[in-house]
Amino acid sequence: MEIWKDQGIVLSVRPHGENGAVVALLTEQHGRHIGYVRGAHSARMRGLLQPGNLVSAEWGSRVAESMGTFELELHTALAVAVMDDSLRLGALLSACALCDASLPERESHCGLFYGMLALLQTLETENWGPSYVMWELAFLRELGFGIDVSKCAAGGDSKTLTHISPKSGRAVSAKAAEPYLDKLLTLPHFLRPQRSGGDDADVLTGLRMTAYFLEHWAFVHHTQGLPESRVRFQERFARLCSPVEAVPA
Repeated sequence: MEIWKDQGIVLSVRPHGENGAVVALLTEQHGRHIGYVRGAHSARMRGLLQPGNLVSAEWGSRVAESMGTFELELHTALAVAVMDDSLRLGALLSACALCDASLPERESHCGLFYGMLALLQTLETENWGPSYVMWELAFLRELGFGIDVSKCAAGGDSKTLTHISPKSGRAVSAKAAEPYLDKLLTLPHFLRPQRSGGDDADVLTGLRMTAYFLEHWAFVHHTQGLPESRVRFQERFARLCSPVEAVPA
């Protein structure tokens, strides 16, 4: 009998049979892991099995290769704090969907687990928008797609970075970017050397930037493309911004 105990963040819940569900967790030590949960439709389990909740998990199986079963207990109901805010809830569902769709099963990502915990806690603060964009950059790095916003790819002034190359993922200074503005992505102000900005328009710029790299780098070979939750989150963010802020950067 194979058994382990760990803590995990609920990523997704898929009904299976009359009373059960297949649940995907992002665990601290065992990476993204799925397991069958009995009685998933009960009132207690429905409250527990919310994407973003932190749970204590015990996984067991006769053989290590099979799906196995989870015994879960709620540790922290992180999802409750954002349930009444469509934008923050959208960010939570987007982050969970990105992890669920892209992470290989049973491959340890301890840093990403703690990064997700930090993000879910930050969603309760006023500065959650820039934090979400920076989480996506860290997520891309965890998958092996590093974005460098520390210096100019063309050797320009690193104190005046304004854009980023969609080909290399490296920042470009204002002067070096001038001849190629129609081919470059705008760098949000909170990622520029001055670390200013962070309003809704700036966050939307950041979401468009990371969406490009997610779609063309991380999910380019996925048959279903970028997760629908991520697409809806950006669309909702754009709609709820003021008309001026919703204009593409």
